[in-house]
Amino acid sequence: MSNKLPFSYDGPPTVAVIGMAVRLPGAATPEAFWNNLRAGVESVSTFSDADLLTAGAPLDDPGLVRTRPVLEDPELFDAAFFGYSPGEAATIDPQHRVFLECAWEALETAGHDPRADADLAVSVYAGVGPDTYFLHHLHPRGGGALQNLLGNSGDFLAARVSYQLDLTGPSVNVQAGCSTSLVAVHLAVQSLLGGESDVALAGGATIYFPQRGGYVYREGGVNSPDGHCRAFDARAGGTTPGDGVVVLALRRLSDAVEAGDPILGLIRGTAINNDGGRKAGFTAPAVEPQVDAVTEALAVARVAPEDVDYVEAHGTGTRMGDALEITALAEGYAGAPAGECRIGTAKPNVGDTWAAAGAVGLAKVLLAFEHEELPPTINCTEPNPAIDFAATPFRLNTEPSEWKRGDRPRRATVHTFGMGGTNAHVVLEEPPVLARRTGGERGEWDVLPLSARSAAALSASAGRLADHLEARPGLPLADVAHTLRAGRTPFAHRAAVLARDIPAAVRALRSVAGSAPGTEGEGWRVVTAASAEGPLPARRWLDGDDAPWPAPREDVRRVPLPAYPFERRRHWVEPPSAATLPASPQSGAAAHPRPELDVPYEPPADGLEVLTARIWGEVLGIEGIGLHDGFFDLGGNSLLAARVIAHLRATLPIALDLTDLLGDPPTVAGQADRVARRLYDKLGALSDEEAAALAAELG
Repeated sequence: MSNKLPFSYDGPPTVAVIGMAVRLPGAATPEAFWNNLRAGVESVSTFSDADLLTAGAPLDDPGLVRTRPVLEDPELFDAAFFGYSPGEAATIDPQHRVFLECAWEALETAGHDPRADADLAVSVYAGVGPDTYFLHHLHPRGGGALQNLLGNSGDFLAARVSYQLDLTGPSVNVQAGCSTSLVAVHLAVQSLLGGESDVALAGGATIYFPQRGGYVYREGGVNSPDGHCRAFDARAGGTTPGDGVVVLALRRLSDAVEAGDPILGLIRGTAINNDGGRKAGFTAPAVEPQVDAVTEALAVARVAPEDVDYVEAHGTGTRMGDALEITALAEGYAGAPAGECRIGTAKPNVGDTWAAAGAVGLAKVLLAFEHEELPPTINCTEPNPAIDFAATPFRLNTEPSEWKRGDRPRRATVHTFGMGGTNAHVVLEEPPVLARRTGGERGEWDVLPLSARSAAALSASAGRLADHLEARPGLPLADVAHTLRAGRTPFAHRAAVLARDIPAAVRALRSVAGSAPGTEGEGWRVVTAASAEGPLPARRWLDGDDAPWPAPREDVRRVPLPAYPFERRRHWVEPPSAATLPASPQSGAAAHPRPELDVPYEPPADGLEVLTARIWGEVLGIEGIGLHDGFFDLGGNSLLAARVIAHLRATLPIALDLTDLLGDPPTVAGQADRVARRLYDKLGALSDEEAAALAAELG
């Protein structure tokens, strides 16, 4: 579909950022992150003695720091949405789980159905921080080595997303310390410009465990002695380890314009390199390689140093690291007027988010483009005396400052360097202004379809969308309707509303959400499947047709809308106490009730059915499994099936293989019947005493 909007661009081949999802301390959405940045919020948590004792922190250590930026509720995950059983979900690193949800959200905010773009090669470039969930929660318990490896190794982060969302482009894990996510962006850009990807997801995830244990400061280390990061300040003593997940959706600019995608900003140029061995030590940064990365990125972007308005710096928060970074940046931006380019960093707000750090900075710049303002860099009251800012192109942006569109495009860069020497620099430009063929609201009826996996999620989705539209009354309603039709996966629970304008749509959506009475009002109506008055496509949608919509008008575009309201539940393996170590990771995770399935519940009856259901429950982490419940409907897979068979082999004196579980039908009743037939064949070889004992065990 071409929107055929007037547009011209004479720069180098360029990539557009079309979607974004963030989970950061104190911010579960980009909007919340911006509000915190704008208000100068330092998103750190302070831990009580009880928190620290539970985490095993050394309370008697004078270097213990009781604060850290942490991500709220990392134990929560919508396992059923992604087809995981509760037992398997509990053994997957929360870094992977949150990244997976953010990948879905990034595509949805780009106006793309994450499971429908089969004709597009969608790639994933991503990395994670240390696997501390495995080290503290799973490894001490033992358990299945392969399952722990698949659920926690960084090798499988990108592949997990590609598998769950059925994405067929390159799927590459990136590990480059604090430069990880910006290197991921660089590789994604190269893949797009080289034609091997049509859309790319790029980002990183870091969540440290135990979360509420603080950290221990050691003189000469990289962490702050008091829990505050003071980048570029005279009191800078180090950074703070922070949690964070950011995923960006990228596309070639020409394709994004042709498809009518939302454009949050442009990536004009990127560059990466490494320090090599000519520096003070493996962990020390070097100046000249950083300079090379800066000059190369600017050259690729065809942007002069004086045309950059803002630099989102790495900002280690150490006096030496900050001074070295400014030295490198000043040389890379040589020729730019003194003090004209503003500089800052998000690390004092959310800490050093390790694998996510570069993408955090990129998200900050994209939000600044949108809001036409540069947020303040906090915790900086007196500049580092080792930095002569007056002799550089830079001035610290310590107050909110306007950043309006002007005679030339606004531009910014993001700079990172990782421990070990990987440097990355990205040049960004504001999104182009795309004129519309039609202005304002047309006063015509538009159909807004909604769907979800449950009635509660459908209500939440309607409420979220109502809030979003109420805060953005200038959104074209036709664009909203088009985005909901083309950019959302259809689910079983559905609703549809008719509206003439945004205020009317808000009232209709409030009705669906259950927060307002009535089903009809001036300029709006909630459509029902039985309604003779609603348009036929809307009634067909409610009746289960996934694509009843007519071809969209040429001038409509996708717009960022709220993503799916995941129904997160606790999926968590408690770290074991020193006194007792259960035999497997699942024993530290609470069992979940049977999920809502299409088949009615029927309890297992005979001994084999009860035994089969019990073993399924232990492996899947589900209580109350029914006789006709399907193994795959409960979140099972071939790896978990092998564990079920292993349990049965240890209990029954018969030979079993995967066909005994995965045969038709793959239900408790089906497996129990197949096992019963094998037992019948085996009984002839047992003594009377052995047969009697087995019969007694099976009831």
